Amino acid sequence: MKPPNIYAAGGIDRAAHLRGDADWVAGRLGDPATRIVPVWRSRNLVDMNGAPAPHLLPPERALIEEAQAVALLGLVDGVAHFAIDLSHRAEPETAVIGRFEDLRSVGPLLAHGDGALLAYARGMMHWHLAHRFCGRCGHATESGDAGHVRHCADAGCAAPVFPRTDPAVIMLIHHGDRALLGRQRIWPQGMHSVLAGFVEPGESLEDAVAREVFEEAGIEIDEIRYHSSQPWPFPSSIMLGFYGRARTDALAINTDELESGRWYGRDELRNSPEDESFRLPRRDSISYRLIRDWLDGAG
Repeated sequence: MKPPNIYAAGGIDRAAHLRGDADWVAGRLGDPATRIVPVWRSRNLVDMNGAPAPHLLPPERALIEEAQAVALLGLVDGVAHFAIDLSHRAEPETAVIGRFEDLRSVGPLLAHGDGALLAYARGMMHWHLAHRFCGRCGHATESGDAGHVRHCADAGCAAPVFPRTDPAVIMLIHHGDRALLGRQRIWPQGMHSVLAGFVEPGESLEDAVAREVFEEAGIEIDEIRYHSSQPWPFPSSIMLGFYGRARTDALAINTDELESGRWYGRDELRNSPEDESFRLPRRDSISYRLIRDWLDGAG
């Protein structure tokens, strides 16, 4: 078994069978042992004194009642953890101690379980704020099942909506002893990564891999092989990692999709200068994991 990717397999018991037990949920929200995981405008509350770690709060009634959304994350070592959203506050620093940080900046520095917990909270709160109104009739929605479903408040509609994750494929394509990396204009200066794209309706994962590679690099591939997956709540994706073999090394880079793209040898990637001329993807990303494993002989 491969080690789990960052933000995955965090050891959280999601306790799905308890979400519909209103008395149990209310009891946990009133239990002093319960921990609250605050989110403010997609940022997580982090204690930056020493090694970064989640700054969890006690279940204060006023704070919970004020929150725009509340969701049971599950049990960690038997202790209930709830995410709450405080995005309506103008200045979060005046409300609670700790610092609200972008998970993309602190994620690689967190303990594995801590990163998974914060990613889960971030994803749930993003979903709640994005689905405050019914997509069918436009009426307001109401939260249920401890924050894991929203129902249209209009009795004539009452449509449910559940937390959604957008599937995206991400793939390291190789040809001989070289790997294909590209660069998008919006990325930090020098950053290069493997190719990726969202899965379309009616499409298998393997078909999505082949289509995205052809659209971005103009090459056909085979030997598509699954590697691993990673929750990626930026804002709401699940990244599905693959390797694939190019049938040719003759690239036709689509400059509407990529600023540049070319083949890189193993030694070139191992000796990446990690500066504005060239750098590998973020260390918390599955793209980095795909590259590192390929450098170690995978693929």
